[in-house]
Amino acid sequence: MNAPLGAAVPGQAGALLAELGDRAELHDLYDEVGAPIYHAMAGSETIEVRELVGELRSTQGAILELAAGSGRLTLPLLTLGRDLVALEKAPGMIRLLQERLQNLPVTRRDRCTVVAGDMSDFDLDQPFGAIVLGATSISLLDATGRTGLYRSVRRHLAPGGKFLLTAVNVPGFGDATTEHTLDIDAPDGTRYRMYEHWTKGADVRTVTIFPRPLRPAESPITVCTTQIGVFPIAQLEAEMNEAGLVLTDRQPLPPTGTHHHDVLLVAEVAA
Repeated sequence: MNAPLGAAVPGQAGALLAELGDRAELHDLYDEVGAPIYHAMAGSETIEVRELVGELRSTQGAILELAAGSGRLTLPLLTLGRDLVALEKAPGMIRLLQERLQNLPVTRRDRCTVVAGDMSDFDLDQPFGAIVLGATSISLLDATGRTGLYRSVRRHLAPGGKFLLTAVNVPGFGDATTEHTLDIDAPDGTRYRMYEHWTKGADVRTVTIFPRPLRPAESPITVCTTQIGVFPIAQLEAEMNEAGLVLTDRQPLPPTGTHHHDVLLVAEVAA
């Protein structure tokens, strides 16, 4: 990211960036530098896996996974024994996903096709029995991007197919400026501190990740940040309905110990 340090990031994280000055190297969480950090923190989480796999058992045909990332959901979805297309936009994430696929048995690996593409605008010339957008990744899209997503999903769902997506239900939408800090110990032994800042009334929250502890004064420090959309679940449901996707199920996901509450939404193309 080329925005001035401390200006692009609000709150405590912005103040810390300003204090670090030229020592801080600021990157997008999903670029070539940020992707391995994202994977180290979240790549082995099992959040939402059981619920998505369970729902997919009632569908048939090929599966399309959108915003596949480094494969946190891709690998469990392949255990269903179905053909899977994993669509991902970020080159760093695609590289990590392909590396992980190489470690799978060839019979499972060969059922997965990795495609570089944008979840808000894709044309794969193939129908799918199910389309999955996990990891609450819909929060990365603005209103225009979500409109494109719904349009692309509807065009690719086979008759009777299901669209499964997870979303964040943030209580107290827009009520006050809030900030949360979370220390994360990744499975590979690396340690991070995540700052999340949400300005009152804003439609995005800023997530910024620092290594923990910070290195000695002479060392450069890699810092990753991204902005994540915030909108009520009711708004999301209304948008899908307007786009011709009818909600057929809404399931709360098990709490993760955070202040957010995730839900699984299931939709089909309107008759």
